[in-house]
Amino acid sequence: MKVIGVACGGYNSEREISLKSGNLIFNLIKDSKFECFKIHVNENNFTVVDKFENIFLLNEKNFKFFKNDVSISFDYIINLIHGSPGEDGKITKKLEDLGISHSTCNSSIAELTFNKKKCLELAKKIGLKTAKSQLIKKGQDINEKEIGDKIGFPCFVKPNQSGSSFGISKVYFQRELNSAIEKALKEDNEVLIESYLKGREVTVGVYKLNGKVEVLPITEIVSDNDFFDYKAKYEGESEEITPAILPIEFENKVKKDALNLYAKLNLRGITRSEFIFKNNIPYFLETNTIPGMTEKSIIPQQFKAANKNLKKIILAMINEGLK
Repeated sequence: MKVIGVACGGYNSEREISLKSGNLIFNLIKDSKFECFKIHVNENNFTVVDKFENIFLLNEKNFKFFKNDVSISFDYIINLIHGSPGEDGKITKKLEDLGISHSTCNSSIAELTFNKKKCLELAKKIGLKTAKSQLIKKGQDINEKEIGDKIGFPCFVKPNQSGSSFGISKVYFQRELNSAIEKALKEDNEVLIESYLKGREVTVGVYKLNGKVEVLPITEIVSDNDFFDYKAKYEGESEEITPAILPIEFENKVKKDALNLYAKLNLRGITRSEFIFKNNIPYFLETNTIPGMTEKSIIPQQFKAANKNLKKIILAMINEGLK
């Protein structure tokens, strides 16, 4: 019997969301033909949990563990660690070195896409529109007027390498910049400052299975808050319209950009990319190579809108990864 791991947790602000994502996917597959385990990635150790809630200590060096005095190794791992060390490529590099198949893009691509500034620069190179942006590093002297002249107000201040909208602020005035930068620096050592784009915000799920890339029904996000922050994402303070009611030319444009991004960046598995329409043109915001899979997350909603069974898709991806 093949052994499948669902890796979740991590040691950042997204840990609890990752654990919820891991639980949802694990519960879908735990009674399948595979022997399935959750892999809890903790700051001090990695543990393995079976469907009976028995806990085993995982050897982080070889990704093996003992159950009833028998050494068990993984054949395939579903990576659901949002943020570090899952989404930034650290875990996938370890799996690649060990020859263990996994569900997401390779480690070098993961490192690139997790870095918002680098991802934006690459998106521009392949022809996507993006907002104006500037990178600030921890300890760097900050010229607030220069930032205002270049980026303008309002603007967004966000950690360069983080997710789930942790550490993000919308800044209206120059005097608010310093406190927003300090807030973002609590999540990362680099801060990205982006110009504000006013328009309709959409998010596009894309996945590849058996060599075929498919776009899921688009979701339009209408936040009750000033922007699509953590509360809007996970505490119901937004309206997520799936499928989005868009003019056909809007839909075709954003689908084309999402597919272009998926292909050119050599992405894999299930991804979700965010765009804002400004003057009828989609502007790329960011891509999530390990999107949320909680009950409130957008990707499960999009699969449901597409009349696709998420359990069957996940099991098909596992079977493909084991070949």
